[in-house]
Amino acid sequence: MSGPRRKPGRMGPFVEGYRAHLLERGYTPGTVRGKLKVLGQLGRWMDDEDVSPGQLDLGALEAFLAARHAGGERRPASMGELAQLISHLREAGAMAPERPSPSTPLERLIDDYRGWLMSERGLAAATVLRYEKLARRFLGERASAEDALGTAALTGADVSAFLSRECGRVSLGAAKGRVAELRSLLRFLHLRGLTAIALAEAVPPVAGWRQTAIPRTVSRAEVERLLGSFDRSGLRGARNFAIVMLLARLGLRSIEVARLELADLHWRAGEITVRGKARRADRLPLPGDVGEALTAYLSLRGRHDGDQVFLTLRAPTRPMTAAMVGDVVRHGCPRAGVRHIGAHRLRHALAAELLREGASLIEIGQVLRHRDLATTAIYAKVDLGRLRGLAQPWPGGSR
Repeated sequence: MSGPRRKPGRMGPFVEGYRAHLLERGYTPGTVRGKLKVLGQLGRWMDDEDVSPGQLDLGALEAFLAARHAGGERRPASMGELAQLISHLREAGAMAPERPSPSTPLERLIDDYRGWLMSERGLAAATVLRYEKLARRFLGERASAEDALGTAALTGADVSAFLSRECGRVSLGAAKGRVAELRSLLRFLHLRGLTAIALAEAVPPVAGWRQTAIPRTVSRAEVERLLGSFDRSGLRGARNFAIVMLLARLGLRSIEVARLELADLHWRAGEITVRGKARRADRLPLPGDVGEALTAYLSLRGRHDGDQVFLTLRAPTRPMTAAMVGDVVRHGCPRAGVRHIGAHRLRHALAAELLREGASLIEIGQVLRHRDLATTAIYAKVDLGRLRGLAQPWPGGSR
C-alpha cells in the first residue's frame, strides 16, 4: 500500500504547467510521473532551505542535487536530467535566462556583434557561433587593462599576423572560412566606429582555384533504391521518406528541410515556400509525389504544437536539425544497399539528372535557387560524354 502523496512545496504552482510541458514533448505517463516526483523533491528542498522561486538559479539546483547525493538517495537526478525542468521554469519566468548579461566590455561587444550577425546579416545560428568564436579569439588576444576591447591601434599587420597563425593549421576550405569570418568582424568594428580604417580590405584572400572539382553525384537507380528502402507504414519511415523526397526531387538543402514549417505548405496552390540562405524565401511548385509523401507523414504524425514540419520521434519531441536530416540519408544507405550518400549529394544528383534531360544551366539554377549563374556552371562538367565530344586533339598526339 502506497503512502500519502507528498506535497510539492514551493514548486506547487508549477506542477500542472510542467506536466503539460512534458506531455507536449512526447514523454510517456510513467516518465512524467518520475519527473514530477523530482519537481516535488525540489519544492520541498526549497521549503527547507527557504529558497523562493525568484531565487532559483543553476547554483541553487546544484545545491539541491548535492543535498540529494548527501542524503543517500540511491539514484538522485543529475543536472542533465533536469534539462526539461530548467527549460520549463525559464519559460515560466521562475529562473533567469540561460545567457547571463555580459559582464565585461569585451563580452558586451561580442554580444552586440552576435545580434548584428543575426539581425543585419541574417546568418544561421551555427554560422553565427562560428563567427563569434573567431571574434572572441581575435579580440581576446589583444584585450588588456589598457585596451578592454582589443581594438585600439589595430593595424593591417595585426590582422595579417593573426590570419597567418589561424590558416597555418587548417585546410584550404577552413582557411577561406577564417577569411570570411575575420572580414565580417572588421566590417562590424568599422561600422561601430571602433576602427578608423576599414581594415576588412586588409584581409588577404586565400589562394586556390574555385570550382575545380567535378560535383559528386549518384545515379537515378541509387536514388530510387534509397527511396524504396523506407517502410512507409510507420511514422519513422513515412517521415524519413518525405525528407528524402524533398532532398531528391526538389534539391533542398538539409537546413531548408529542417526549417520547413506547416505554413510553408500551400496545398491549394500546389506550392511550397523554401527558406534558404540569408533569409531568402522562394516559392516553388510542389510535385504531386512529394505532396503525397508529406501528406502521408503528417497524417501519421497527427496534431502537434509548434510550427515545424519535421519533428524528432523520441521525447522530448522537438524540431529536427540539419544534422538529423543528414543522418536520415546516412542511415538509409546501408539498408538500401547503396554506397554512402550525403544529403547534399542528392542535390547534385538532381542537377545532373536535369542536365541529362536537356535542361539549361539557367533552368537548373532556378530549381536549385542559385543567386549566381557561376555557381550553376560547375554542373556543365558533369556530362563527361558531351565534354569528350568537344575536346580538341592534343597537338602531336591522338585523341
